[in-house]
Amino acid sequence: MINETENIELKFLSTEDYPELKNAMIDAYTNMPDSYWKEKPIRTLIQRFPEGQVILRVNGHFAGCALSIIVDYDQFDDHHTYKEITANYTFDTHDSSGDVLYGIDVFIKPEFRGLRLGRRLYDYRKELCERLNLRMIAFGGRIPNYHKYSDEISPKEYIERVKRKEINDPVLNFQISNDFHPAKIMKGYLEGDQASNEFGVLLEWDNVYYQKRPKKATNKKSITRLGLIQWQMRPYKNLDDLMVQAEYFIEAVSGYRSDFALFPEFFNAPLMAENNHLSEADAIRELAKYTSSIVEKFSELAISYNINIITGSMPEIKNDLLYNAGYLCHRDGRIERYEKLHITPDESKIWGMQGGDILRTFDTDCAKVGVLICYDCEFPELSRLLADEGLDILFVPFLTDTQNGYSRVRYCAQARAIENECYVAIAGSVGNLPKVHNMDIQYAQSMVFTPCDFAFPANGIKAEATANTEMILIADVDIDLLRELHLFGSVKNLKDRRKDLFELKKK
Repeated sequence: MINETENIELKFLSTEDYPELKNAMIDAYTNMPDSYWKEKPIRTLIQRFPEGQVILRVNGHFAGCALSIIVDYDQFDDHHTYKEITANYTFDTHDSSGDVLYGIDVFIKPEFRGLRLGRRLYDYRKELCERLNLRMIAFGGRIPNYHKYSDEISPKEYIERVKRKEINDPVLNFQISNDFHPAKIMKGYLEGDQASNEFGVLLEWDNVYYQKRPKKATNKKSITRLGLIQWQMRPYKNLDDLMVQAEYFIEAVSGYRSDFALFPEFFNAPLMAENNHLSEADAIRELAKYTSSIVEKFSELAISYNINIITGSMPEIKNDLLYNAGYLCHRDGRIERYEKLHITPDESKIWGMQGGDILRTFDTDCAKVGVLICYDCEFPELSRLLADEGLDILFVPFLTDTQNGYSRVRYCAQARAIENECYVAIAGSVGNLPKVHNMDIQYAQSMVFTPCDFAFPANGIKAEATANTEMILIADVDIDLLRELHLFGSVKNLKDRRKDLFELKKK
């Protein structure tokens, strides 16, 4: 039959299919007599949830079947039985407003095994779970070879040995290979399953695209649009003149419906020109006096242009100490602060700057984001800590004067995208400021980096600006692709860390 396969069809189960369904179950479950479903509950399943009941036909012959219901999983604990989850086989537990697709049965007739038909049924369930926006797929899996080892090892040890390929269990092996993970061992799960000693393994598959149903009006989306501003350093008469230029760029990226506008580090440095007669340390402290006004104006622009603004960074004085800090101005009016943690030798020696201590992610209406200012992205521990908080997008405002300095930021930023399975956006300044000491010339090429896997650009570069040219860079990033990467990537940098050997934590 396998060698003569010409046509494979996936179809919804109908009541007319019942005689074939019954015979197929008898053939599939030879070690469990009278294990087939009666016609009445099958009719009930089809009436209540037709999408959840599918069959496979090979050359027109009944080959396999998958039966499912939707349940409100909070109504059950993780030690439920098959009888409980099906309401004594009546399927009264089916709830179209529930959050979990629960697998009732899946099987392939013996003569059709070897065609990978079971994978097709599991793939259909996954697609259905995603389409219906359900939290996960769950079911109680059998361990039919356990009876051979039950006198020697516990069910838990049996599962571990199956995972290590020391014991062959065709059912559990298949489920694990289809991305289902064992969550609990359930004693007395299926009455009459002597081969499994009536133990069941609660298997789960998480829907990475699941979104909780909002309790208030929101429009959270998968695709987030980034607007990077490659800022030209030029003389400005005063603060108002500088903010006119800033608003021009915000209006430009907002006009393309960007969700974020990213400014570079020390974009407001041109205002130091009026204090060029002072020492560098005094001049930058004078510049810090503008920071609160700039943040206030940025917040107004974020609201009026409906865009989240990352203000790059500016000098700021707190308790008479000088910091390099920036702000995330949300379009809903919230304002949150971040700091540069690692100060360069130049910043410390010439300006007398201090390293900050704020390291955290920020929840936005699009994604969970973090900001590392320039030199900070060269320390991989920082972004890894943010990744542990669920980081989606890392923003890196920077200021570099030479190409080698830029290369340090650029290549470290790309490494952060790969190792933390996130997007990284970097934005810098170009041009020169001949009348500002210690801010002579700038080199930049703003970019958006991605992880390197099949769903992303092969070189890990989503978008790049023209080097040393004033411009904006617009790029769309798909947050859902990150969720998929975390679970199904070719490699799993976050998941595969050897936490038994090392750990990383904030003090």
